[in-house]
Amino acid sequence: MDAQQKVLFVDAGSTFYRIDKFPVGQPFFGPVDLGLHLAGRHNSLNIGAGLLAGSILPGSNRLIITGFSPCWGGFYISTMGGAALVFDNLGLNMLSVVGKAPRTSILILNRSGGEEVEVKIVPVELHRVWSGGRRGVYALVDHVLDRFGDQYATDPRVLAVGPAAEVTDFGAIGSIPIVNGRLTHADTWAGRGGFGSKLLKDHNIAAIIYGGTFVDEDFRNRKVADQWFVDKYNKKLKAKDFEATTKYRFEPRFETGGTFGVNYATLGGKLLFFNYRSIHASEEERLEVHDKFVVNHYLKQFNEETIQPREQGTCGEPCAAVCKKMHGEYKKDYEPYQTMGPLAGVFDQRAAEKLTHHADMYGFDAISAGGVVSWLMECLAERLLTPDELGVTERPAFSAQGFDVVADSMHNAELGVALLDSIVEQRGVLNLQEGARKFARQLARDKGKEILDPFVCTAFARKGWMVPNQYWTPGALSPMPIMGKYFMYYGYEFMPPRELGRRNAEQMRKELILDNMGMCRFHRAWGEGMLPEIIGSLYGLKDEFLAGIGVTASRINSRNSSGSWESERSIDFVYTFLKRKQTVDGVTDAELARWIERFTADKREAALSFWYDMHKGVLESLKEF
Repeated sequence: MDAQQKVLFVDAGSTFYRIDKFPVGQPFFGPVDLGLHLAGRHNSLNIGAGLLAGSILPGSNRLIITGFSPCWGGFYISTMGGAALVFDNLGLNMLSVVGKAPRTSILILNRSGGEEVEVKIVPVELHRVWSGGRRGVYALVDHVLDRFGDQYATDPRVLAVGPAAEVTDFGAIGSIPIVNGRLTHADTWAGRGGFGSKLLKDHNIAAIIYGGTFVDEDFRNRKVADQWFVDKYNKKLKAKDFEATTKYRFEPRFETGGTFGVNYATLGGKLLFFNYRSIHASEEERLEVHDKFVVNHYLKQFNEETIQPREQGTCGEPCAAVCKKMHGEYKKDYEPYQTMGPLAGVFDQRAAEKLTHHADMYGFDAISAGGVVSWLMECLAERLLTPDELGVTERPAFSAQGFDVVADSMHNAELGVALLDSIVEQRGVLNLQEGARKFARQLARDKGKEILDPFVCTAFARKGWMVPNQYWTPGALSPMPIMGKYFMYYGYEFMPPRELGRRNAEQMRKELILDNMGMCRFHRAWGEGMLPEIIGSLYGLKDEFLAGIGVTASRINSRNSSGSWESERSIDFVYTFLKRKQTVDGVTDAELARWIERFTADKREAALSFWYDMHKGVLESLKEF
C-alpha cells in the first residue's frame, strides 16, 4: 500500500498548484493531524480523506474538512458523509486551498486514469445562480453539474455554499450524492464550524466539483478483514457492522430508527423546547409536552412516513446503516429537526420541513441557525425586540399552554423562515457577519443584558461561538478546544466537573481516531477499537498511530481559548440539570448535593467554579507529557 499522503495545494489567487507528499507515520496519519499542520502554516482550508477511503470497510469514506473556523475562532474539524468515496478517485489524500480568487469562482478537479489531476478555476455569477431554479445551495449544485458534469467519465461530487456563507460566519458546505448521473435527495453537510463562510470569504470559491477514474491500491481483501473482526469480536466484518449500526437503521426496542427516531423516543423529560425554557418547567410539564406533541405527533408522523415505508438511503457509500431517513426530498436528522423543531416551538413535520429546508437552501449550519432563530423568537415573545427591529411582522406562539400542534407549529416555522430571510437580507438590526455571540453582546450593550441571557452557546476567545449539541447535560457546554461536535462526554449521568473534564478529553481522543481515519462515527462501536489494529496490520504503526492521536489532541488543546458561560440561560442549563438528577432521577450522590447547594447560594460563583473544574480536567488530561 502507498505509504505516502498526497496533498494538492491550490492557490486560488494565482491558480498555481502543486502536489506535495507526506510520509504516513508520526506526525501525519490522516486529514486531522495533517490539516492541523497546514492550517497553522498557511491558514488554508483543507479537504481530505482517510487512509482507508475506497476500502471495503463501511463508513470509511467520510470527507474531513479542517482549518481555522470563522465562527468558532480556533482550529476546527467538520465532516461530510460519503463524499470521500469520489474524492478517492482523484488519487489524492487532501486538497489544501490557499489564496483568494480575484473573482468568485468554481474550482474544478478532474483526473482521468493515470493522467495528472486537472485543475481549473472558473468565475461564476454567484448571485444570479443563487436566485434561480431551486435557489441557494441547490441551485449552485445544479448549475455546476449542468456546466461541468459532462467532463467526468464517472459521477462527480459537488461541494457548494449558499447565501449564508456571504452574510454570516456560520455558512455550511453542502453536497448531494449523485447516482447514475442523477442527484439524490440525501444531501450531506459539513455544517459545524462555518467552513462555507471560510471557503467563500477567505478564498472566493463558491463551489468545488471533483471526480475521476484513478484506481489506487485500496484495501479490498475481505478474507483478511473478516479475520481481523473474528479475532477481536468473534464476528465477521459485515455481522459486526450490522450490529453496531442498529440504532441508525432500525431499533426494534423502540420501533423506530435513526438519530431522530431513537432520540425522540427516549428523551422523555429531558426534551428541550421553546429555546431551552423547558429547563424551568416541571417534570410533569416536560413529560406532557413530550407525550402530546412529540410521541403522539412529531415522532408518530416520522414513524408513519419514514420508518414504516422504509424511506431511507445512504450518504453516497455502501453502508448497512442507511441512516438518511427521508420523506420525499426532506432528510430527517435529530439535531437540525430539534433546533428548528421543538427548540423553535415547532412540533409538526410539515412545519419543520419548511423551516429546515429553508435553512439548508441558504446554506446555514442548520443546528446553529435553529439555535439563533429560537433565541430571536424568545426575544420577540418576551418583547425584548420588536418585529420591526428583526424585519418580520409576527411574534411566535411560545408557550405549551393552549398550543395548537399543527397551526402554531406552522406559524412559528413561517416566522422562522422570515427570520432567516432577515438574516440573509440584513433587515432591521440583524447583521451576523461577525457571528451571533458578538451580535448578542452588542444588543445587550444597547438594550440590556436580558437580551443576551436567553442565548445559549459555548464561547471561544473574544467572539467565537457554537450552538451546543442538543442534549441536556453539562458536557454540551464544556470548555473544550472544539465544541459543537462530539469531542465531549454527553451522557446524562452526573459526575463531578473535574472528572467530566477528563471524560471529555477521553472522548475527544476516541473521536480523533475516527476523524483522522475519515471514519463515520455511526460505526464507532467497532471503529474506535479496530482502527488502530488495522493501522498496525497494514502499516505496522499501531503504537505510533495511538501516540499520534494523543499528540494531535494536545496540539489542538494548546489553542484552547474557551470562555466561561456568559448568559444566565447557559448557567441555568447546568444548574437545572443538577437539580433534576436529584429530584427526578433520585441520585443521592454527596458531591451532587454540594454542587446544588453552591448553585442555590450563588449560581454565578458556582457556575464559574464548575466551569473551571471541567477545564482543569481537560487540561490535565490533554497535556502531551
